[in-house]
Amino acid sequence: MKVGILGGGQLARMIALAGYPLGIRFIFLDPSIGACATTLGSHLRGDYHDETVLAELAKRADVVTYEFENVPANVAEFLTARTQVYPPPKALEVAQDRLVEKEFLNNLGIPTAPYATVDSFNDLQTAMEKVGYPAILKTRTQGYDGKGQSILKSVADLKSSWAKLEGLAAIVEGFVNFNREISIIAVRSVSGELAFYPLSENVHQGGILRVSESSCCDSQQIKAEEYATRLMKALDYVGVLALELFEVNGELVANEFAPRVHNSGHWTIEGAETSQFENHLRAILDLPLGSTAAVGHVAMVNFIGGKPENEDVLKIPNAHLHLYAKAPRKGRKVAHATIRTMTLAELEPLKKRLIALADEADDS
Repeated sequence: MKVGILGGGQLARMIALAGYPLGIRFIFLDPSIGACATTLGSHLRGDYHDETVLAELAKRADVVTYEFENVPANVAEFLTARTQVYPPPKALEVAQDRLVEKEFLNNLGIPTAPYATVDSFNDLQTAMEKVGYPAILKTRTQGYDGKGQSILKSVADLKSSWAKLEGLAAIVEGFVNFNREISIIAVRSVSGELAFYPLSENVHQGGILRVSESSCCDSQQIKAEEYATRLMKALDYVGVLALELFEVNGELVANEFAPRVHNSGHWTIEGAETSQFENHLRAILDLPLGSTAAVGHVAMVNFIGGKPENEDVLKIPNAHLHLYAKAPRKGRKVAHATIRTMTLAELEPLKKRLIALADEADDS
């Protein structure tokens, strides 16, 4: 069985690592000569819009998936006419435009922050009367890890923030005064089998996920599963999906969803019976889904910009290090590590040591 993956970054790499024990082989389409996943399979180097390369991928792969949501939807449509593609192109169309995404979620009865579309500076001024301060101005497309965003604290921030967008279509969202950030990693197979991981409790730094921790027996688990189920069924979804949520005074407000395996689910590699990566493959190949039950208490810490020395991480008890074979660069995820313990009390001091190493590496 051969799986084609659009993209050759760390998520594609981790999918491939999960698939090799199952006898699955991989073909990566990525324009970069140094894409970190490509040592784990065949590399079709070419542009995502190159129909000759896309046709070759469809010919060689039994099923195609992707590691990032900015794959052009028309590319997924082109491949769908030639082979199986999961998640479906519809999920890309919705997730790629923040306005479409918000409207889609609201139509399913899933609450979001107040928002307004912004196509001009006058629109922005008018929108602020509805949304209020503070707020976040975001590009409607191509935004991830805090990119394409500006915080609006007062009317004094409007002109400079609008100028940064350089005429791109935008959306302004009301700031959510949340108690915590959580996400649910959900999975649905071709046959419609559903599974959900315990909630992840997340901490962001500079718009990029820094820490994610499994939250077993969480009071919001059932509600989060209900929202994820509505979303996946409406999209006729296949594969792993991450729904990011804010908890606000006991209620859940959706931030966004990612139609792919997700950073906040990396803890599942060591911390669940079956990782999100293996279950993604099981889902798109219509194999029985594996157990999503947590194994102990787990925290994941991202290394952003740079990484500590391997020895410094591995001498922390119960630490597991994952390197992405990517060169250090400011704001770039280059590795992560997880800590798994049997009790929460054991986890906390070890997690703090790991976060301290991450902070030092980020500053270097």
